[in-house]
Amino acid sequence: MPTIDLFQIGASGTRAYQAAMGAIADNIANANTDGYSRRNVELLESSASTASSVFEKSGTAFAGVDIGRVFRASDPYLDTAVRRTANTLGSADQRSRWMTDIQTALDDGPLGVGQRMGSMFSGIERLASNPTDRTLRTDVLFAMEQVNTAFKQARTDMTSLMEGIQTTASTDVAALNDAAKQLASANEGLRRALPGSPAQIQLQDQRDQALLEISKRIDATVSIDGKGIATVEYKGEKVVDNIVSYDFSVAPDTDGTLKFQLDGADIAAPSSGALGGLAQSAVIGRDRIDQLDDLAQKFVDDVNTWHTGGYTEAGDPGDPILSYGTDASTLSVLITDPTKIASASADGTINGNLVAASAIRGPGSMEDQWTQIISDQGNVANATTAEQKAASNRDTLAQQARGDVSGVNLDREAADLLRLQQAYQASARIIQVAREITNAIFDAM
Repeated sequence: MPTIDLFQIGASGTRAYQAAMGAIADNIANANTDGYSRRNVELLESSASTASSVFEKSGTAFAGVDIGRVFRASDPYLDTAVRRTANTLGSADQRSRWMTDIQTALDDGPLGVGQRMGSMFSGIERLASNPTDRTLRTDVLFAMEQVNTAFKQARTDMTSLMEGIQTTASTDVAALNDAAKQLASANEGLRRALPGSPAQIQLQDQRDQALLEISKRIDATVSIDGKGIATVEYKGEKVVDNIVSYDFSVAPDTDGTLKFQLDGADIAAPSSGALGGLAQSAVIGRDRIDQLDDLAQKFVDDVNTWHTGGYTEAGDPGDPILSYGTDASTLSVLITDPTKIASASADGTINGNLVAASAIRGPGSMEDQWTQIISDQGNVANATTAEQKAASNRDTLAQQARGDVSGVNLDREAADLLRLQQAYQASARIIQVAREITNAIFDAM
């Protein structure tokens, strides 16, 4: 083998292994970078046409190492699986969060509607045992005011919660639009990028990260062509088409739920993803507000029906004691004079109407309906929490599976780096040997 071949072999080796070590350095530096896929440098056997002199026949000899393409470790199936589990988790996260918050807002504790109703009826029972006691009469009016306060607080908290859902949806829509723009930009770069180039690899990472962010929020359909350019559709409409992206928008609908638009046109709410979870949470929140308002109306109607069926100490028919305006936040107590409480019954029994208050309790009563609301919401909250845990576990497993293929393992990178350093040193040694041989030849002349 000619000495010149040794120089070429050694030099090609140092170049190739230096490039490979550079890829490993990038891997280590980006070990915690979201969306980064491990890089590898393809090393190819190099051949060269050789002839030691014009008197020799040309032939092919091996001439060291060539640097091939840079490629990213990835698996399209695993990438799709991660997008799918991220979509499911995005929905479960939002529903679990807001269902728990709704349960908290309704408040079944000591200051909540249910226990305040119980306190009101307990006050009526105490007054029935001593119907002429002015303090006990005042306590009954105060207990009714406390029920009103509980309704108002629950209504206020639910209204704030709905505003929170709308704000979160707006934030997620903004993030969705940003991801769509990033994907369109990556597509534009991929159209021009050379196959196997570092630029193409980086753009593919950007593309996959943008697709993941989109999938976290909506149930999108993704397709990727031969050049790696991604197209995203939602409900049959294009979200990203080659280098063009279309914006989503969200706003409160007339009933307080979420209304979505794509490129200025109305479109159905997502069925999954974070925005799907928010849309479903808004529907349930709106239902709970309606149930709360209906219960407040029943509370007023039932108490007024009971009270107007009795008589005051002065023998006057009982007046309506509560009022309902437009919703649960507008409740008020109409009677402030304790003597106006209709404690007596039509037959003249001094506490007859107070005793009759038990008729508006029991199955189908306001208390029973409140218990049903709390029970239904508790079941939903528990179910969504369990679903969120399961979705989180599936997402973790999917990410681990993808990470085994495309993620950066620092132990593996360290081992590869050591191996390449040794190969680099061996190539350098080849150059040194070639130089020593050359010097020996010149010295012998």
